[in-house]
Order: sequence, then C-alpha cells, then structure tokens
Amino acid sequence: MADVVMYKTKVCPFCVMAGMLLKKKGVPWREVDVTHDVELRKDMEKRSGRRTVPQIFIGDVSVGGYDDLARLERAGELDLLLGLT
Repeated sequence: MADVVMYKTKVCPFCVMAGMLLKKKGVPWREVDVTHDVELRKDMEKRSGRRTVPQIFIGDVSVGGYDDLARLERAGELDLLLGLT
C-alpha cells in the first residue's frame, strides 16, 4: 500500500471529507497540519504547486484536493494508485 500524506488545516470541511473517504477505503494516512506553521505551508505549496487544503499525496504523486481524490474514486482509479488492487 502506498504512503498517503494529507496537508490540512484545523477548520477545513474538505479535509474532513478527504479523511472520511480514506478511512472508508481502509487506508492509513499521515496528516500535516499547516494551520499555524508557515514553513510547513510553504513546503506544501512547493510540493503541490497549490495553496489550498487539503493537498493529498499518494507516494510521490500529488493527487490534489478532496475533489480530485473523489474524482479518482468515481473513475475507479484510486485503488490502483493506492496499491489496493
């Protein structure tokens, strides 16, 4: 199974929904809270090229945010990326 990292903030409904989807899939993930940490947020922006949260990485692949994660799930591509199939 691929390593999953989600950059998030404390008050982010899309972060919660992304976590719920990952939990439903039975996938463990590591959260990086960028709420009050400018350096971690800069790292997130450098890695993803985006400023919004969540930013989700599966292995070295920048998936994007919740909408992108859900789109992969609907297309049947998320399991392959996660290494579940």
